[in-house]
Amino acid sequence: MLELKESFKKEIKSLQDYIILLAVDAKNYQKTSIDVLKFLVSDQHIPGVYVTLNKPYEIMLRNLLSSNIDPRLVIFIDATSRQEGAKKVENCLYIGNPEKLSDLSVAMDQAIKALPTEKKFLIFDSLNTLAIFNKPATVARFIYFLTSKMREWKIMGIILTLEKETDMSLMDELTQFADARINIGGEQ
Repeated sequence: MLELKESFKKEIKSLQDYIILLAVDAKNYQKTSIDVLKFLVSDQHIPGVYVTLNKPYEIMLRNLLSSNIDPRLVIFIDATSRQEGAKKVENCLYIGNPEKLSDLSVAMDQAIKALPTEKKFLIFDSLNTLAIFNKPATVARFIYFLTSKMREWKIMGIILTLEKETDMSLMDELTQFADARINIGGEQ
């Protein structure tokens, strides 16, 4: 977590709201996603939205609890659990499929607007999973849309991706939309 904290502090020290691309090697991926949440929720006391395309809400909730992160400060959007239609439980909106980009967009908008504080974050986990279910041009358009919305919402946006699994042209395109790119583990 020290590497993440130092990189974050260095990159965001002068930014009020920002978009950061976190390129992570596979070995550090799970730990990094929890470390980001811990930094924002536990250290900074900022509520936010976590869009998960990789792990079901129930697993994310267990990970938060085992890491002493207050799950009441996070609204999850679960696009991995197969549900019939969009479904909502206390801290989670189930989308059911990473191909449903319109549903995902509506859910993110609702979740961000539901947070009562001015300071908030959105973590999008992950770009490379989105690319598995959608064509590269569709992913690029969606990421452009997402980064535009993050700026409109004036939030802290973090987009996670596996460093070596993400198409380089997509990575380059996203890097130009982001305020900073941080590589965790792997090549620096």
